[in-house]
Amino acid sequence: MAKLASRIKDWAAEIFIRAEQRGAFRKLKAFERDLGEYPELSILAENFPAIRAECEQLLRMRLQIPGMEELTSYTASGIHQISWKTIMFKSGTFIEANCALAPNTAALLRGIPGIYTAFFSVLEPRQHIKAHWGYWKGFVRYHLGVMIPDNNRNNKCWIRINPDAQARSGDRAAIAQGETYHWHDGEAVMFDDTFLHDAANEADSVRVVLFLDVARKMPWPLALLNRLFLWIAHQDKSVREIRANAKIKAA
Repeated sequence: MAKLASRIKDWAAEIFIRAEQRGAFRKLKAFERDLGEYPELSILAENFPAIRAECEQLLRMRLQIPGMEELTSYTASGIHQISWKTIMFKSGTFIEANCALAPNTAALLRGIPGIYTAFFSVLEPRQHIKAHWGYWKGFVRYHLGVMIPDNNRNNKCWIRINPDAQARSGDRAAIAQGETYHWHDGEAVMFDDTFLHDAANEADSVRVVLFLDVARKMPWPLALLNRLFLWIAHQDKSVREIRANAKIKAA
């Protein structure tokens, strides 16, 4: 059964890769700073102060926040084996216990259609997330800078993407030819995480971004197929495991 599920996932992923190649939907640039195609997301940057205030409160519970490596037995090429924590609000469905700890942020997220994953990505100081590829062309990834050390005055917090390196069997060294984006407080950006990418916090204090996976805008037959595959994927044992393990532990 697991092998069948894996084959279906690979087949589905290939459908969307080929659809993009045929021009059925737009290939993203390395970084999309104009979010006009997703106007529903603008409410998050507009409410940045409230989101940041709740994040600051949650970081007082730093020791209880689970690390990425605690969420699931799956690790993507070891990228979770660093000091990287998550305050997860949604993974397919909302995690109510965590949402109660940040009610304003959760309410904003509930009002936005098409969000499948939502969390505060908490990267500790002097950490590097090595180059890797995401899995699903049916998502676009959104980052909102929430707590960026010194508002990145020294460009020490960054993400780098090579949009010409999409093959998961490709050479990770191609990241050296990537384009770099530096996060800033209250500033949003979107990208396609199936492109080769890496990221780092080279500063001396924690970096937090609000991290979303949002259903990609596509022609309706592909959008319907995408919704079906995503519904199936979020019934998987590994995703249920994430929801269970993502709950912030009591002090």
